[in-house]
Amino acid sequence: MKIRIQHRTTYNYSEPVSFGQHKIMIRPREGHDLHIESSILKITPAHAIHWMRDVNGNSIARVDFNESASQLIIYGELILQHYDSNPLDFILDESAVNYPFVYAPDSQPELAAFMHIIYPKDTARLRDWLTQFWKPGDQVETITLLQHLNQHIHDTFQYQRRDEPGVQTPAETLQKNGGSCRDFATLFLEACRCWGLAARFISGYMQCQATEAGGASTHAWAEVYLPGAGWKGFDPTSGIMTGAQHVTVAVARDPEHAAPIAGSFIGPNASFQNIQVDVSVVQIDKPVPSIPIIQNQQQPSQNQGIQQAQQMAQQNPIPMDMVIAPTMEIPMATVI
Repeated sequence: MKIRIQHRTTYNYSEPVSFGQHKIMIRPREGHDLHIESSILKITPAHAIHWMRDVNGNSIARVDFNESASQLIIYGELILQHYDSNPLDFILDESAVNYPFVYAPDSQPELAAFMHIIYPKDTARLRDWLTQFWKPGDQVETITLLQHLNQHIHDTFQYQRRDEPGVQTPAETLQKNGGSCRDFATLFLEACRCWGLAARFISGYMQCQATEAGGASTHAWAEVYLPGAGWKGFDPTSGIMTGAQHVTVAVARDPEHAAPIAGSFIGPNASFQNIQVDVSVVQIDKPVPSIPIIQNQQQPSQNQGIQQAQQMAQQNPIPMDMVIAPTMEIPMATVI
């Protein structure tokens, strides 16, 4: 699957302000399942940029600005190939087919950080909620258990897009019975850690149809380490395991450390007006359906043609992620 990602973030201020260093994580993680064909990052105002990899191997652009401005624009555009078309194409080690299981001693030191509970005050509340899925003494297929949790969050919690920074604690999400994709991912990974499983937070993009869970903003989900399969993704906002429609940008032990853009400005607090985020994720190699040729038949009337078009639209609706906002020209382009 070939995908084009366009991601624009605009910060507006009522007067020129100075900007502190910004850290930008919008470049996907490459591997055997994903290859970046082209990538452009454009930023204004004038700046200097340095690239690094953090402790988790995420690509981070560290940006230092050279001038003040009343608007900060960060625009990224990528073309990539994604090869992970079947998320269920894996084989678990025999020891991990059923839960509970214990990780091998040689992998525990590396996995320990991803098994550490982030919100210990919520553990009792979370463990009580998890008894509906598994109780001590029970044995269940590992994938069945994880997908049951994944699907339950999707089916019973109310999705709410939130543009403000930060994540809800698991207890807050349970109390509100709702949240954003990053709140659901946090609930899922903390639940897995309560079960003694290694889990990590994922920030990235999702190519999907017209849903509020994707198409207009970045997306978030969780990954669980399963012996024999490695890190496998679960998207509780959509209720599915991740595949070619999910593009991983950043992985983190703590959800607070996976923000796509983080930085500061120097100026009056009241000068900040708003932030605008516009993300488009489009599959650009979709096959074009062939149109049957009608021979020796009377041409359909205009009404008949409209009815046929309406029927085709109902059968193959145009997803919102095929609508791309116009791209403005932004100076100071940096090719990555």
